[in-house]
Amino acid sequence: MAGVDYASLRSIPISYATCSLGNPSDPPLLLDRLHAISLAGFAAVELSFPDILSYGQTLLGHEVEPANYDEVCTVAAAIKSECDKRNLGIMMLQPFANFEGWPEGSDGRKDAFERAKGWIHIMQACGTDMLQVGSSDTPLEKLNKGRMVADLRELCDMLNEHGYKCAYENWCWSTHAPDWKDIWNIVKEVDRPNIGLCLDTFQTAGGEWADPRTESGLSEDVSKDELDKRFKKSLEDLTTTIPKDKIYLLQISDAYKVPQPLSAERDDSGLLPRGQWSHDFRPLPYNGGYLPVVDVARAVLQTGFRGWFSYEVFDGGAEGKGKNVDIVAYARSAKNVQERLLAECAGQKISEQTATR
Repeated sequence: MAGVDYASLRSIPISYATCSLGNPSDPPLLLDRLHAISLAGFAAVELSFPDILSYGQTLLGHEVEPANYDEVCTVAAAIKSECDKRNLGIMMLQPFANFEGWPEGSDGRKDAFERAKGWIHIMQACGTDMLQVGSSDTPLEKLNKGRMVADLRELCDMLNEHGYKCAYENWCWSTHAPDWKDIWNIVKEVDRPNIGLCLDTFQTAGGEWADPRTESGLSEDVSKDELDKRFKKSLEDLTTTIPKDKIYLLQISDAYKVPQPLSAERDDSGLLPRGQWSHDFRPLPYNGGYLPVVDVARAVLQTGFRGWFSYEVFDGGAEGKGKNVDIVAYARSAKNVQERLLAECAGQKISEQTATR
């Protein structure tokens, strides 16, 4: 496997997801987060739809309904203006969920395509050209798997009318496409020039190598040696099979081992265990997690990809109960993590103090 040239990594642009700075259960105000992200030297943000709704209450003085796209677009345009003031681009709108595979004529399908039209208007308002679509976690018995590819083709064609693209992400709790190979096979079949992959260190390692339902925190269907071999082979396959131009971004986060193994059942909100894990147990790399983040990032870089690295963390502390942080310091810490991560991907070392201060 080819090495990674450190000098080539200097051009990688970095982004931070607006939804993921501060306590995930009680996030700071959006403008404070934008200020911290800008101050830390990030070039752009992923704009989260829930952040549009929450800022809408501040801006308009009342709760904004998710399907009131006129008001949502007014708020999105105001957020774009605030980002412009801080020299931040809006790299992507996220997270577009439970879109693909609803049966023909179903209420789910009608809602999915109404949302798609509305979210395209939001993209126009906030000035982004990329929509993140997460692989659906709707129970399979409610879906028609034969419609997955056709629905994504239709979405890509809708986006293409505006010069927009779709970044398809494997959510590791998805009911039909939890692994990178699953979404890559779907993307190949969709066969549109404006669809690519949103890869994620948590989704990849957390889905294939780790498991919050076990005492060890690891997948226990095979021995530890066999697990490591299997995951290494998966990353080698990623490097050798995905063209670099079909990767639109790499999201970065680690994971804490959960204090107690999670139940295999959905929780009261309908989340599967890996979705619950994702919600509160995702720190920055080098800050108490245990996933092989560097291995995943290196495999992605070995494809030749030099596009967006984007930090999306949900750091509720090792107990997952939330913690108060200085968001300016935390955003700067993320910037330092980026420097250490790229150095280690290229086989270099920088001081731990540099990466976590």
